[in-house]
Amino acid sequence: MSEPTVADAINRVYESLQADNADIDAHIATLKAALARAGEKEAVFDPAKLVQNNRSGRKLMQAYFRQRGVTVKFSAE
Repeated sequence: MSEPTVADAINRVYESLQADNADIDAHIATLKAALARAGEKEAVFDPAKLVQNNRSGRKLMQAYFRQRGVTVKFSAE
């Protein structure tokens, strides 16, 4: 079984956010590992796919992920 890519891990985070944050910490850990394998420093999320697509929701998400070692940026789309 292969390790998930960064895109796979981000999609799992989106699914978790849609499911009221079910297993979010496990998905963040998977994303952190995928970023490390890819040599990337930050995860880029599409704000249109977020449940709380407002400034406070995005800042809360960034803070929560940062506490777990993942830097979050948002695409400008």
